[in-house]
Amino acid sequence: MADVIKEFKVDTLRVLVYETRSAMGTAAYELYKQKVLQMMSCKKENIRAIYAAAHSQKDFFDALNKDEYIDFNRIDAFHMDEYMGLGNDAPQNFGNFLKNIIFSKKNFNKINYINPSAKNVIEECLRYEKLLRESPLDIVSLGIGENGHIAFNDPHEARFDDPQWVRETTLDTVSRQQQVNDGEFSHIDEVPEVAVTLTIPALMSCKTVIGVVPDKRKAYAVHKSLYGQISEAYPASILRTHKDATLFIDKDAASLLQI
Repeated sequence: MADVIKEFKVDTLRVLVYETRSAMGTAAYELYKQKVLQMMSCKKENIRAIYAAAHSQKDFFDALNKDEYIDFNRIDAFHMDEYMGLGNDAPQNFGNFLKNIIFSKKNFNKINYINPSAKNVIEECLRYEKLLRESPLDIVSLGIGENGHIAFNDPHEARFDDPQWVRETTLDTVSRQQQVNDGEFSHIDEVPEVAVTLTIPALMSCKTVIGVVPDKRKAYAVHKSLYGQISEAYPASILRTHKDATLFIDKDAASLLQI
């Protein structure tokens, strides 16, 4: 593959390092397309896909938006987390982020949003979990946070054996500061402390996992997730146990790896 610096495996996780963010995003899309088309060719009626709402995913979404092969009419879409309390119209809401970057640009069969203004958060978690459990989940595209989180499963509350698939969670300081670093908020005090997230078992239930992780700010989390213990201290480390997971990173995110 063009621009690939290194390809290797850590446990069952395939890792691909790219020279640029653009090349990384395009390569992630190419594998995503291949996996989705394979699923569709097996006469599965609809593909159930989960998407991460994050600036780290922009290059992947840019490539996905140019796609001319995938029948989006056969994709039921979910997102993996949402702030609580900002109101329905807040641009920082992850549902709105995804609507702007992909959901409004492709004709999905169905888009399932988490309600950021739910009066009863527990009931909203149960509602969304019921939707997720209606049939097997097929594919998820995700990132890794600066603290090693996947979705909003921050280390202090992440559970590999969580019995729930959707739950309310609190965000740690590193996670909230990342939202400032990404330019979504001007100060950490503006970042909500509470969110709803898909849990790690929900994400890991997907048949295929595609991770997209650029940026030097993610280098330490990438290193610990790949070479530390598989533990909730770095939730993304669990990806090393999935049967069909591929991690795409750029050279900046790989800067602490000995490659």
